[in-house]
Amino acid sequence: MAKNKQKILSIVLAGGEGTRLMPLTRDRAKPAVPFGGVFRLIDFPLSNLVNSDYRHIIVLTQYKSHSLDRHISQMWRFSSLLGNYVSPVPAQQRLGKHWYLGSADAIYQTINIIEDVQPDIVVIVGADHVYRMDFGQMVEQHIASGAEFTVAGIRQPLAQSNQFGVISVDPDHPNQIREFQEKPATTEGLPDDPNSFLASMGNYVANTDALFDALAKDEKAEDTKHDMGGDIAPYFAARGEAGVYDFNSNIIPGATQTDHAYWRDVGTLKQFYDAHMDLIAYVPEFNLYNQAWPIYTDSGTLPPAKFVHAGRDRLGHATDSIVSPGVIVSGGEVHHSVLSPNVRIHSWAQVVDSVLFDGVIINRRARVYKAILDKNVVLTENSTVGIDTEHDLERGFTVTPEGITVVPKGTVVDD
Repeated sequence: MAKNKQKILSIVLAGGEGTRLMPLTRDRAKPAVPFGGVFRLIDFPLSNLVNSDYRHIIVLTQYKSHSLDRHISQMWRFSSLLGNYVSPVPAQQRLGKHWYLGSADAIYQTINIIEDVQPDIVVIVGADHVYRMDFGQMVEQHIASGAEFTVAGIRQPLAQSNQFGVISVDPDHPNQIREFQEKPATTEGLPDDPNSFLASMGNYVANTDALFDALAKDEKAEDTKHDMGGDIAPYFAARGEAGVYDFNSNIIPGATQTDHAYWRDVGTLKQFYDAHMDLIAYVPEFNLYNQAWPIYTDSGTLPPAKFVHAGRDRLGHATDSIVSPGVIVSGGEVHHSVLSPNVRIHSWAQVVDSVLFDGVIINRRARVYKAILDKNVVLTENSTVGIDTEHDLERGFTVTPEGITVVPKGTVVDD
């Protein structure tokens, strides 16, 4: 597809605190949370922008950003020859002695950077969703529609309307937003699907001048949360200047019928866990192996995974699982799980329906069921996680209503 000649600046909103992902966000920013073995959440939006040929990118950070800044500086480096960059920008306090008050305020506080670049259009994306998207197609529609502000939309179950920005379109102009409500308690279903509504993906395209004007008005407003979804999108919708881009129309090279238009908000522990289970389905809901639209990351210089012991009483093996570089399964059993780099599974140990972050060690005869183990967790011999809910709670672990046990970074589990 021929790209338009407009000058584009991309902004990634990576300052969220991620409280609903605790304890995974206890020591790191939400976009820095590991995902899918070798990736971090920030790698998905950045890969989408780079694959869309948008390579002038600033990343707005705030909470616990050290590991996020380090990952961006080490992994996301471009040659300076063509002027491409991914630049992390910490909270500036340019408008007073306060940190970012919301996503709109975050952009407004970095308006000097946007002015230096002088883009025609600003592409604004969240940093904590799992998906593939060609933003060039959204920008092309935005330009053709004449809208000042365009929101990417995706259908979601009606019961989840209180978790998203809800988009109502003009029946006579289906690409124009009639009303935008941020996380309403209830909403009406779509005319052709009463059990679904059109949700905002948190991705926006805006004409720079119109965006500046809206942000300046929002900064002075009294009744505002300074939020892109809660305030800026409704502002443009009320003026008849907001368009909607149907994510289902986005065509990605190499996409399958199964993972076409896949998008997951991983803002809760259940959503985070479920998205991992999508990866290891027999026909994956999200295909990490699509090299026509790769998700970039830095896997380092780790050796290949290794499986040892093939005796009758112990067999090192993994089934229906993702196994990252540097993993050694030594006489243990892994099923329907995701193992991140440098994990060790020792003899007679069992790991089932679980997600293990970097450096986790499961010693002999230890068992892990339906759990998320953060970095460098160690299970001593015969220890368990996910077997006895009451025992897990007594030890201070998080257990979700769905029975997912989460063990914080660096914990030594000794029964």
